[in-house]
Amino acid sequence: MNAIGIDIGGTHTRTARVSEDGRILAHRSFATPRDARALLTALIGEAAIFADADTRAIGIGIPGRVDGRTGKILSGGFIDLSVLPLADELNRASQLPVFTDNDANMALAAEARLGAARNLADAAMLTIGTGIGGAILSGGRIFHGGGLAGQLGHITVKADGHLCNCGRTGCLETESSGTALQRHIAEAGLPKGTIIETLLASNSAAVAAWIAPLRAGIDSLVAAFGPEIVILGGGLGASAFKALDRFPSVSPWFQCRVVAAELSDEAGVIGAGLSALERSR
Repeated sequence: MNAIGIDIGGTHTRTARVSEDGRILAHRSFATPRDARALLTALIGEAAIFADADTRAIGIGIPGRVDGRTGKILSGGFIDLSVLPLADELNRASQLPVFTDNDANMALAAEARLGAARNLADAAMLTIGTGIGGAILSGGRIFHGGGLAGQLGHITVKADGHLCNCGRTGCLETESSGTALQRHIAEAGLPKGTIIETLLASNSAAVAAWIAPLRAGIDSLVAAFGPEIVILGGGLGASAFKALDRFPSVSPWFQCRVVAAELSDEAGVIGAGLSALERSR
């Protein structure tokens, strides 16, 4: 038995056939279109490629607000998938049940099953890429609250910071995402395209501008949720973890173990597949 996992990212969308024990049996990736209808067409094609006689369901990690109770997509950032009935149309095309959730929730589900949060009941995760996603594990289950809990990329970390897609200023996403990092690099007068390894090896102001708000955000979510561990995932999660050593928590109240995601960039697609199998039962 297997499921198709789909992880929609700001740069690339990953698709995979995922086994019951979380192994990736086959995988592909493609550049994420910025048009919702074009992305749907691509996903229909991916489902046709990956589905076999043992495929039971499709799980999709969505970069935006998803009602965890119903799977309804409410908004998006770099691509707004709320403008079409994505799950319904993919279901009609593939004849497979389709389940959606926020992409960070999918990633944390995988880390809880196979990665850094296995055997833990309470954890928090930040996925750092084009934007910043967040997820909470509470009592061994993904916490949805009233449906939309876990929007940790929208913790305010800088009151006079940059304008966010949500309409407020100074959100963690606007200050510590990959998009924000490119802005910090430019503001520090460094060449466009400076690679992250070079940046981390220096004492550039860009590193402080990128990581100090992340530390503030981590302290805030530790204060709010008291997790046993905070996991940093996404394309820049490992780099952010390395840089975070320079910015320890300033308060003894908010000490918490912070680690890089063990499943790296594959957490989202594995979690989407595993979640789809669980829900299809």
